[in-house]
Amino acid sequence: MYFQELVFKLEKFFQKQGCVILPPFDQEVGAGTLSPYTFLKVLGRKPWKVAYVQPSRRPLDGRYGENPNRLYLHHQFQVIIKPPVENIKEVYLESLKFLGLKLAKHEIKFIEDNWETAVLGAQGVGWEVRLDGLEITQFTYFQLAGGVELNPVSVEITYGLERLAMFLQNKDNVFDIQWNEGTTYGVLRKEEEKEECIYAFDESNADLLFMLFEEYEKEGRRILERGLLTPGYMYLLKCSHIFNLLEARGVISVSERQNMIGRMRNLAELTAKIVLEREGTYERLSI
Repeated sequence: MYFQELVFKLEKFFQKQGCVILPPFDQEVGAGTLSPYTFLKVLGRKPWKVAYVQPSRRPLDGRYGENPNRLYLHHQFQVIIKPPVENIKEVYLESLKFLGLKLAKHEIKFIEDNWETAVLGAQGVGWEVRLDGLEITQFTYFQLAGGVELNPVSVEITYGLERLAMFLQNKDNVFDIQWNEGTTYGVLRKEEEKEECIYAFDESNADLLFMLFEEYEKEGRRILERGLLTPGYMYLLKCSHIFNLLEARGVISVSERQNMIGRMRNLAELTAKIVLEREGTYERLSI
């Protein structure tokens, strides 16, 4: 199954489950969780079902395009269902069958793997899903976001598209994945991977990045304090990407790291406060 066909099939499957199918969010994020399609929507009481592909940039994971399994940028297929349906695990397994996997011939394991991200003030309980020993999915029930307890909880299903494609195509190198009949993943992305890593590890201007973090954090706080939810949250995401670049450059001290994470978490908490105040549930849900 070609990489693009894998995406089409997952979109078709979750469309049938009632999900809104959205395009990838158009700003740098380290995971689909940071997209406003997830973070802003798991807050509050309104039901929400969504599925989308999210390019996810994690500079520290980059290997100059030389490692067959590690990438600066990978693709997640992100699903949020709020509130979760009772048979959500069965729905997930059906999605694998829809991709053509004969589950009776494979070992599927749900291994407890609770999740937390300090930047978003978020945490949840869940599992990593392994297919014949290969982790292909993260399965999480969100319990906390922006420092507030969630009611109802949401379930997040995050498929690692590259890993799943490697399994389905029986490839040992991510760059050998067939994107379609005539194009490989490597042709599309290997040079980009190399250049992004050269920038992140060797060429980025640390002084400039520190300055950008300061200005983005300041502007994000100012905008959120004025009650402008979406543009304020965008500045949190800018801060997060700049932080990831600085971390890859190896220039953040232990104390600076904690300070920067705390400042980003404050922006996330301001964001959550706006969402819940608009709904009229902030005081009741805040912990």
